[in-house]
Amino acid sequence: MKRLVALVIAASVIAGCSKAGTDTTSATGEHSWTKPGVLRIAIQSEPKNLNMLLASNTTDNMVDRLIFDPLTTADPQGKIVPALAEVVPTTENGGISKDGLTVTYHLRKGVKWSDGVPLTSKDVKFSWQAMMNPNNNVVSRHGFDEIRSIDTPDDTTAILHLKEKFAPIVTAFFGESDSPFAIVPEHLLAKYPDVNRIPYNNEPVGSGPFKLSEWVKGDHITLVPNADYYQGAPKLKQIVIHIIPDENTSLNELQTHDIDWMFEPSYATYAALRAMQDVTVHYNNINGYEGVQLNTSHPPLDDKNVRLAITLAINKQRLLDTLTFGQQKLATEDLPDFMWAYNKDVTVNAFDPAKAKQLLAAEGYTAGANGMLSKGGAPLSLLLVSNGSNATRKKAAVLIQQMLHEVGIDVQIKYFDGATLFAPAPLGILQTGKFDLGLSGWFAGIDPDNSSNFVSTNIPPGGYNYTRYKSAAMDAAQHQALTNYDIPTRTKAYATIEELLATDNPQIFFWWDRQAQAVSPDFKGFDPNPVTESWNASTWSI
Repeated sequence: MKRLVALVIAASVIAGCSKAGTDTTSATGEHSWTKPGVLRIAIQSEPKNLNMLLASNTTDNMVDRLIFDPLTTADPQGKIVPALAEVVPTTENGGISKDGLTVTYHLRKGVKWSDGVPLTSKDVKFSWQAMMNPNNNVVSRHGFDEIRSIDTPDDTTAILHLKEKFAPIVTAFFGESDSPFAIVPEHLLAKYPDVNRIPYNNEPVGSGPFKLSEWVKGDHITLVPNADYYQGAPKLKQIVIHIIPDENTSLNELQTHDIDWMFEPSYATYAALRAMQDVTVHYNNINGYEGVQLNTSHPPLDDKNVRLAITLAINKQRLLDTLTFGQQKLATEDLPDFMWAYNKDVTVNAFDPAKAKQLLAAEGYTAGANGMLSKGGAPLSLLLVSNGSNATRKKAAVLIQQMLHEVGIDVQIKYFDGATLFAPAPLGILQTGKFDLGLSGWFAGIDPDNSSNFVSTNIPPGGYNYTRYKSAAMDAAQHQALTNYDIPTRTKAYATIEELLATDNPQIFFWWDRQAQAVSPDFKGFDPNPVTESWNASTWSI
């Protein structure tokens, strides 16, 4: 596994937007608006709870990882490094058996939960059992369902027995995957038949660098240091997370220095951020993209040719130029070109509205007097959903609506708050399939494993295959990619996977993300890894 991740390049680029201001600075160099030791963060979407087993989006993950720790994490370059585990299991060190079916974790000694109770291998086993409990509304069980059983011969050893070889197991099992869950406490949660609605979710006890002090719903979350943290007390005295659904409000507060970090600003904020004094914008490459999901379980999107027509009707270059200010790169597939599994020869469906119209005509759609298409008297009308707090997606939705209108497809747009759009079943819009087109982004893990999105067994609930895409060829290629540990075999399988996506078009990929984070220059130690911004929060200072 070490070899797999060593090839993942996640270059971190820092674009400084600082300008000389009129503000005075203290003897230690920070600006007068900075509250020493107090980090103020603005997020758009309030977590529905603070139980990391129920996390469903990147905001949840960032906040939860301040409170909880995984077994392994990753450095800014994407290399797996230990967290609660003493070492990263590999075939070289014997942590992964020669037959690839057994994975052994040795936990750090002396780790405690924030209530003072020791963290043991029983917590690891329980966390897996909780993930697999069908009564728990976890958003994905990918990777966890590859485990047959877990042995705990002593308090610091957890031995995983796999059903079959699973190449991404170390990142998938409480590591930096596309579902980066963390270990939760058995002594507090084992008594519940499910963890969906329990007091713990609003009053969590974790093993991370911070613990909850106050949560005023709809306004802010305050965290304070966990004095029992195994790496030592964190440098910050307090983190205050402000819940600000409107990006313009967050921009104003960043400008007036009422916050120190605007979490994941959309591309629409680029010009405003660039003009700001005393703000630094960090960009880091991630295994992620922006795009639109086509719900293949809804007619007419179950028709491969209709999906191709929609793909050809969308001008991705125009979206890129209009919305990203040149900060992103046009995607040819989901896996970005800095990853070892990238397929440089994949078919590219170029913008071609004339061909789109031909394909729709061949499927029996005819244009009325207003130019809009119908078939058998039923109009070709689709519902596009997105999160309204993201200004870029709101603009993208309107552009897509216009582009599809040009070929005769009517698109209705509906916005939701992020928590509702991305929530686990039975609440989440994407999880429950209440859409035709889903406009959103995707941040994956440090392994190229994309089976969460495209394998038929990962169709919700309990999976990320929001498109409801079913393909025997895709399932076979994914099986090949996941059950072999060697890079050449996996690379060949991913070449097939990427070609199938370009042929079947369950999803349209617009651009590969470089994630922006706007922060105060006084915020030190901020160095996101490709999955989680808060992986090293114990070292942060301000």
